[in-house]
Amino acid sequence: MTEATARCLPPSRSLQASRALLCTVALAAGLLTACGRAPTSTSATVAPVPPGSSTQTITVGGISRSFIVYRPASLGSPAPLVLVLHGGYGSAQQAQNAYGWDAQADRDRFVVAYPDGIDHAWNAGGGCCGKPASEGIDDVAFITEVVATIGREIPVDSTRTFATGISNGGIMAYRLACETTLFAAIGPDSATMLGPCPSPAPLSVIAVHGTADARIPYNGGQGSGPARIDGPAVPALNATWRATDGCAPPVTSVAGAVTTSVATCPDGRAVELVTIAGAGQQWPGAPDRPVLQKLLGLDPPSTALDATAAIWAYFAAHPRPTT
Repeated sequence: MTEATARCLPPSRSLQASRALLCTVALAAGLLTACGRAPTSTSATVAPVPPGSSTQTITVGGISRSFIVYRPASLGSPAPLVLVLHGGYGSAQQAQNAYGWDAQADRDRFVVAYPDGIDHAWNAGGGCCGKPASEGIDDVAFITEVVATIGREIPVDSTRTFATGISNGGIMAYRLACETTLFAAIGPDSATMLGPCPSPAPLSVIAVHGTADARIPYNGGQGSGPARIDGPAVPALNATWRATDGCAPPVTSVAGAVTTSVATCPDGRAVELVTIAGAGQQWPGAPDRPVLQKLLGLDPPSTALDATAAIWAYFAAHPRPTT
């Protein structure tokens, strides 16, 4: 695969103060979570996971880390598992509140996990983002241990384990696809891929992106915002994954503002790009919170697509091949 780079520029004191204020306000509102590598020793205590939402703490590389697990009252066995990775300045709680994955899990009987990034960010590669990148936090090891911990507590189907995320969380999903074989498919939203990815294992990919995203531009290049993310054009990145999976040429369809490009690949895999005309950096179909969005410089969610339903439908149709 090609390598893209990103630069997280050192913020000024005023910017640091602004970011601290934003995070404080967001955490107080209970709605948010923004933008390295450590030793990978881990420890965890196995305990039953009750129905509903619960928080667990594990130690990875000597650092105490937490994640939320949502277990529906009715669950298949073994059950699919979806990891939802918050974006920059977000949190596990914010992602759980904002994107509708618990309700989707209730309908379709799967487990959802919401890991928490350190200082509201993920070390997603290519210098992104924030404290995790600057301090070399091993978020790949952390998320690997989250999956392992849940697997010890709930019968999880390893052929139906998936990762999705927005912005910094979506970039982290790409890094997981590059460096692990944990997931049957990933579903990045408003994201790109940064850092090296020389020999990834084949997997299914659905990417959702708006053409008006200024922070991670659809056509590539440096975006706005403090992270100054500089990645490849989204269609080119999607083509890279088609090449990795040995896919047929994509077939494109248009429904209003939504253009969907689907490429079928060997062993039942597929690579899909969902482009939303005029949409910015947002989670399509999420609740509109104008005051918070204005405070944080976020874009209103597109109403042209329910991203949670679309990504889950894609995941459900693309388990890991067993042959």
